[in-house]
Amino acid sequence: MKFLLKAHSLLLVSLLFFPAASALDKAALRRAIAGPDREVTDFARDEARKPVEVLDYLGLEAGMTVLDLYAAGGYYTFILSKAVGNDGVVYAQNTPRGLRFEEDRQNISQGEALNAKIEQGKLSNVTQIVRPLREIALPENSLDMVLLAQTLHDYYNPNPQRALEMLLQIKALVKPGGIVGITDHIGVPDRDNRALHRMQTQQAVELAEQAGFIVEYSELLRVPSDDHSRAIFDPRLNRNTDRFLLKLQKPR
Repeated sequence: MKFLLKAHSLLLVSLLFFPAASALDKAALRRAIAGPDREVTDFARDEARKPVEVLDYLGLEAGMTVLDLYAAGGYYTFILSKAVGNDGVVYAQNTPRGLRFEEDRQNISQGEALNAKIEQGKLSNVTQIVRPLREIALPENSLDMVLLAQTLHDYYNPNPQRALEMLLQIKALVKPGGIVGITDHIGVPDRDNRALHRMQTQQAVELAEQAGFIVEYSELLRVPSDDHSRAIFDPRLNRNTDRFLLKLQKPR
């Protein structure tokens, strides 16, 4: 009940502080990511991740400058590139260590997968940044949007202070009024969410508010059938986990 009241208050705040934006051309974006230049394995993720609906909810527009934070193998990098168009810019950030991880059991590294997506998709508006966030070397107040997909739990669970510092670093990079979109796997109390690679929604909301963001919450990615006692990599879940979606705005 406490979280339901909190979510209701967040919705009221969002109506007051989030101005209406030009609508994303969802049909055009769906066509752009349905072509033969896109990695076939990424299509299988779309049903669960709902990327077009997520970006529409976050207010993405053509021509924006966006940071795909911990882009991994580039699932969202490809989609963001098509969405912002030739006048936009996408920074795909990874760490050297992260790029060596295997890409969803495809027997290639995430670095190889990302490079292939950029080359195959002719993503000329994508710039790779291979360094930690603290060394990212982008100007403050330069980004329209940052996307942090399924990563916050990795910072929060071992060290909530480190997660707060990350959000503060992101906040410094975003323009006043800019947006940070966060998705992550929902965990429940009294579970080892660190081992399960999950986190509680309210933890993420409180963390974002502590960092000074205006927070809006969406149930777009909720999956009631998810067994929250299972790790997100459990094959029985087929990666279709219950997820929260937060839209954070830096105050103007």
